[in-house]
Amino acid sequence: MAAPKVAVVGAGVIGLSTALCITETCPDCSVTVLSDQFSPNTTSDVAAGMLIPHTYPGTPIHVQKQWFKETFTYLSAISNSTEASEAGIHLVSGWQIFKNMPKEELPFWWDIVLGFRPMSAAELQKFPQHRFGQAFMTLKCDCPPYLLWLEKRLKSAGVQIYIRKVSDLWELHSEYNIVVNCAGIGAHQLVGDKKLFPIRGQVLKVHAPWVKNFIRDGDGLTYIYPGIHRVTLGGTREKENWSLSPDPGTTKDIFDRCCSLEPSLQAAQDIEVKVGLRPSRQCVRLQREVLSQGGVKLLVVHNYGHGAGGFSVHRGAAKEAAHLVGECIAALQGTSSRAKL
Repeated sequence: MAAPKVAVVGAGVIGLSTALCITETCPDCSVTVLSDQFSPNTTSDVAAGMLIPHTYPGTPIHVQKQWFKETFTYLSAISNSTEASEAGIHLVSGWQIFKNMPKEELPFWWDIVLGFRPMSAAELQKFPQHRFGQAFMTLKCDCPPYLLWLEKRLKSAGVQIYIRKVSDLWELHSEYNIVVNCAGIGAHQLVGDKKLFPIRGQVLKVHAPWVKNFIRDGDGLTYIYPGIHRVTLGGTREKENWSLSPDPGTTKDIFDRCCSLEPSLQAAQDIEVKVGLRPSRQCVRLQREVLSQGGVKLLVVHNYGHGAGGFSVHRGAAKEAAHLVGECIAALQGTSSRAKL
């Protein structure tokens, strides 16, 4: 059969990395990325891009750990290369702190990040409201440059990239053999997934180049994540809130909370407010599906619902999605062979 045509719908970190993995694992494919939004206007552009996993209750822990490990390994290689600066990837050390002892002293990812250990009493003196903490080094993606780096890699691999709003996956059946749904929160409408809901996140991006260490409150609400050029201050987790408008009261609250952990932030300048809708569900949807209408079939791979943890697992999830695309291609080729017989 002719080279299978694959469309990837969505151009956030999940969509672009999935398209890249497909070109790597299925080099005979023709791959196209379709989206109505590209960087700097995606949810991924708002994300802090810190590799600290969030737990998905409905996804097995060993699967989440594998996704995180593959992502960490992939980004580590980039951070150790000459492309680190262009891709916006760097190592950062810091602390995760708790007011009360966490249920698990060792999170499932402790042996993937670097140098994980309990904080010393001397270190905890910096945070008098907190009684326990974990120190470690992890990776951070500065998101807009990383998305542009992925786009550049895709173009050099011959991937076509088009601005196009897809309202129904079925509209692609006459042009493509396989469709990969990486629409993020857009999947709520695109495929009618009522299990998918937004968790609204508002963050501040500030100029504070003296802040070198990340600080994350264990409740996940307050965090300070230094990037190459800007520091991300957060945040909020507002379930089922679809508003993309910044809230001034929330901005003040975030700034005050972060200053209580790092008082030097009072001198931060050039404060920019960003809002994103995390595409959340009980478990990531990463699976094959066959759509059919009137005897015509369309092979679909879904890869969405990564919530607040998309950057931490994006490469591992993309590799699994690419593997599922490979299975779809094998099924197509099997059908084609039987047709010839």
